Formats: sequence, C-alpha cells, structure tokens
Amino acid sequence: MKILVAVKRVIDYNVQIRVKEDNSGVVTDNVKMSTNPPDDNAIEEAVKIKEAGKAKEVVAVSVGEEKAQETVRKALAVGADRGILVKVDGVIEPLAVSKILKKIVEKEKPDLVLMGKQAIDDDCNQTGQMLAALLNWPQATFASKIEVKEKSLEVTREVDEGLETIEVNVPAIVTCDLRLNEPRYASLPNIMKAKKKPIEQISAEDLGVDVKSRIEQIKVEEPPKRKAGIKVASVEELVQKLKNEAKVI
Repeated sequence: MKILVAVKRVIDYNVQIRVKEDNSGVVTDNVKMSTNPPDDNAIEEAVKIKEAGKAKEVVAVSVGEEKAQETVRKALAVGADRGILVKVDGVIEPLAVSKILKKIVEKEKPDLVLMGKQAIDDDCNQTGQMLAALLNWPQATFASKIEVKEKSLEVTREVDEGLETIEVNVPAIVTCDLRLNEPRYASLPNIMKAKKKPIEQISAEDLGVDVKSRIEQIKVEEPPKRKAGIKVASVEELVQKLKNEAKVI
C-alpha cells in the first residue's frame, strides 16, 4: 500500500490571532506557523500503518507558498519517505486544493489518501470531500480509528450521535479526527535526516489547475467582546431576569 498525506501550514494554534488594521485579513507576518493539528494525526496514522508492515511508502504533500516546505520537512522527520510541495502564492480555496491534489493522486497513484478533517485557519472541512468527489473514490470522514484490511478499511467515525463504523474499499480518502492517535514528536536525529530526504517542487500552473478565488472576502473583523455577567441575590430574581429580560423562559 502507498499512502499520500496532505498537510497544511497554518498559524500555530497557541498564537493569539490579530486582525489587520485595514480589516483585509489576519496578521501573518512574524507569526509562528505550524502544521494544521488534524494533519499531524494524519501523518502519525500513515507512519503507524507503515510501521505495522501494511504500507510501503508514505508521501507527504503540501499546497502553499515556499515556506510550506517546513511543514513537509516536519512530516519527513516523523516518518514520511518523501515530500511534494505544490507552490501557490496567496490564499487558496478548498476547491483549488482538491483539484491540485487530484492531479497529484493521478501522478502518484496511492492506495490511500489521509488528511486532517479540517484546517484551523479557514475551518472549511471541504477538501477531503471534494477530492473524493473529483476522484469518484469512497470516503470516510472524521476518523477516530482506522483498521487496514486486505482490500478495504474499517473506519470508526465521530458523528453527532456517538460513533459509527463503516467499511470502505481502497483506494479511498480518509479525513482524520484529533482522537485518532497521539502524534509523536520529531527527534533531533530524525529532523537532521529529514533535511536529506527529497522534496519535489511543482507549480500549480505546471499541473494546469486554475487557482483563482471563487469567493470574495470583503471584510474581516474580531467578534464583539462579551459583556460581563451579573450576580443575583436569589433564585427568584434569576427566574425573573430570565423571564423578563432575557426572555428565554
């Protein structure tokens, strides 16, 4: 089995997001960036499947600017065999990413594509589903457990009612939930080894994909600050405020 893992470079989840003064977006200059957290789970699962002897190669792919090489290098440091960077400047929407990944899948011919369930920057939760539609492959989203069988996958999914277990034939697309596993840290020796692993660089133009935005972002602003709460002296006063002021009962 060959596994392709899609990884995205995003603002680190520990960073306090700031909106630009002109409300055109969020500040990214001199801000710490890292791998999208659910993508870390996807990388970890791919490496675990390989370590179990059920996969021969893990290929990490990222779509973004030149600095996204760092994200691919991290994937190589935790166990991916080689990397691919599709260079695109500026903001790229899920549909364009899906079309780019479709071209990479057709080139690499993996048996399984893993990626995070959604990115923490745009929160779209669309790329995996769109890719499955473009390829006409089966998909399993929000995976919290993956069991590799001979020609299929048994996937436990996180759903509103609890857990759902489905079986999909390979090749397939699986999007990974944070509860799928505990991503490992890259050791210093592996980080040094990753610097020698190959990263193929391709431009979106070379793949013939139109990355033009279909959505116009008009304005970005911070959510309004929450008002301070109040204290009440009794249950009776609470009920009156809920009934007459909040009008929720």
